[in-house]
Amino acid sequence: MEKSPEAMCAPAPRGLLLVISSPSGAGKTTLARRLAAEFALRFSVSFTTRSPRPGEVEGQDYCFVSNARFDEMIAAQEFAEWAVVHGNRYGTSITTVEQAVRNGSDCLFDVDFQGGRQIRRQWPDDSVLCFILPPSMDELERRLRRRATDAPEVIDRRLAMACKELEHYGEYDYLVVNDNLPRAYEELRAVYVAARTTRKRREGVARALLAEAAARRPLDP
Repeated sequence: MEKSPEAMCAPAPRGLLLVISSPSGAGKTTLARRLAAEFALRFSVSFTTRSPRPGEVEGQDYCFVSNARFDEMIAAQEFAEWAVVHGNRYGTSITTVEQAVRNGSDCLFDVDFQGGRQIRRQWPDDSVLCFILPPSMDELERRLRRRATDAPEVIDRRLAMACKELEHYGEYDYLVVNDNLPRAYEELRAVYVAARTTRKRREGVARALLAEAAARRPLDP
C-alpha cells in the first residue's frame, strides 16, 4: 500500500537555538564548545569590538571589528541581537540565525542575558535558554584571577557585573551549576537532548505517522 502524501511529507524540523549564558568565569564557553564538538553543532560566532585575547582566532572565536564597522552593521540592521558587555560591544548576525532555523541546523549562542532576551523575543518557539551558575562568588573570583587574562581592575568590574547578571536567571529555562565540570556538562547535554524531543518539535513526525497509519487501515466494506 502506498503511503499517503501527508505521511511522506512530514515537515522538516526547524533549527534549535540553544542560548548559553553565564557570568564571566562560570565556564559557559568551555561547556558550549564541548557540546558543539559532541553533536557537531554550529557555533554562532559573534562580532565584537574588543581586542582578541591570547589564543583567540578570528572567525572562530569572534569576528573582531572596529567600532565604526559595528556602527555600520547596526545601521544596516544586520544584528539579531547586540549588547554592551564590560565596555565592549557584541552582536549576532541575523543572517546566521535565520539560516540555522530555516535549514534545520541547531545552533549554539554564547551570549549574555541581553542577547538571550533578544533571541527569545524574536524566536520564542525555536530558542532554549540555559544559564550556567558558578557554585559561589568566591569560586567565581578564584577562576577569574586564576586564568590571568585580565587586569585586576577588569576582574573587579567583571565580578560587579556578575551580580547584575545573576539577577536575570529567571529569564532562563534551565539552570546548570558548574561546580564539577563533567557533571555540569552532563546536565547541559541532557538539556539539549530533551529540547530536541519536545512534543512541539516532534509533532510533525507524529502527525505523519498518524496519516500513514490511517492509510493502512482496510476500507470498510
